[in-house]
Amino acid sequence: MPNPLHVLIVEDSVDDTFFIVRELQRGGYNVDFERVETPAGMQTALKSRMWDLVISDFSMPLFGGPAALALYKQSGQDVPFILVSGTMGEDIAVEMLKSGAHHYVMKDNLAKLVPAIGRELIASEQRRILREIEAAHAYLASLVNTCNDAIIGKTLDGTVVSWNTGAEKLYGFTAAEMIGKSIRILCPDYRPEDLMEAMDRIRQGEQVETLETVRLRKDGKPVEVSVVVSPIKDRTGQVVGASSVSRDISHRKQEENERLALIQELTAALGHARS
Repeated sequence: MPNPLHVLIVEDSVDDTFFIVRELQRGGYNVDFERVETPAGMQTALKSRMWDLVISDFSMPLFGGPAALALYKQSGQDVPFILVSGTMGEDIAVEMLKSGAHHYVMKDNLAKLVPAIGRELIASEQRRILREIEAAHAYLASLVNTCNDAIIGKTLDGTVVSWNTGAEKLYGFTAAEMIGKSIRILCPDYRPEDLMEAMDRIRQGEQVETLETVRLRKDGKPVEVSVVVSPIKDRTGQVVGASSVSRDISHRKQEENERLALIQELTAALGHARS
């Protein structure tokens, strides 16, 4: 079944447009096209819909390749822009490629058009996927950076590689102060086993859930935290690091201690009343 292809053709010649469309059809495409030959027509077409491909002549009575390329770039549509010309020299073609065109084909050699389109469509799809990945990464990075919890990335030897604003607020160290340093800076000398046990489990690919422990702030004051530590794996599944999410539970612990003290006082008072 032919592949659908929505093509904007910037061309003043109806005959040349026919030959271009016929070549695409021969190449296995079901072509849906619109022909324009003026700047206004091209602007309207670019605003009216998304295209899979733009094919432009270089020299036209009312328009030219450089102006068409400029309008294409202004539109923001990242699809292949291919020049098909009968008069353009190689030096000019090179300049057009440097300016943002993706390929060029001479009208007397249209057999090269379909292979060029195939390559450029694949490259366009790869650019689209890369943009989506980058946008997703940026979104996740924004979530991590604005999270109130301390989110820290580290290598298996404990070297800090990422440090969000939540970590800055909780521990007092800036990212510049911590990245490249050992996470052991936060661990009190009297509780070394917490970090060692957690990292041993991470190396086995396990997740450490709800570890309640004590960490040290920059000013040396202890803070009670609840920590979840997860392994970071590479594409092969090998554990290469760990990410931890820490939350300050000092207030909760204080309330628990106060409640326990109250129970103890009530128990003691009840014992005195019975005696």
